[in-house]
Amino acid sequence: MKMIFRILLLISFISCIFGSLVVNVTQTHYQAEQNHSITLEWTFTPKPDVSITSVYIFCQLVTDLRVSVLFHLHGGVEVSESQDQQFSGRVQFDRDELREGRIRLQVSRLRTDDSGRYYCNIRTSDGWNMDVCRLNVTGELVQCYC
Repeated sequence: MKMIFRILLLISFISCIFGSLVVNVTQTHYQAEQNHSITLEWTFTPKPDVSITSVYIFCQLVTDLRVSVLFHLHGGVEVSESQDQQFSGRVQFDRDELREGRIRLQVSRLRTDDSGRYYCNIRTSDGWNMDVCRLNVTGELVQCYC
């Protein structure tokens, strides 16, 4: 686990040295119920001539137990092979929003094990950067009328 945080810290450090890209989450903490959907969103300032093929995105879920790839975009193409099985078929990416500097990932059919910290690393011609948000998914309340 320490190694993952060292890598993420190194990526942040490199972005400070090699670029001026600023990445922000629009919300730092999300709360949702199991089986519902949520849209996680990050923003960055694109250059006017930015091409989707020049944007690299790598988003992952980090918990105390594991690291899971949520979404990967390389050269304008989604790399579904690198996506963790946990998220297969449950993540929708809004490609049109990318041109406006927004990364919107809708995760459907939420599970309690989707809870954790979501890191999104973004690289453009301006450099690298990342930001993190937290998602807490609670189980559905079951009422018993005994």
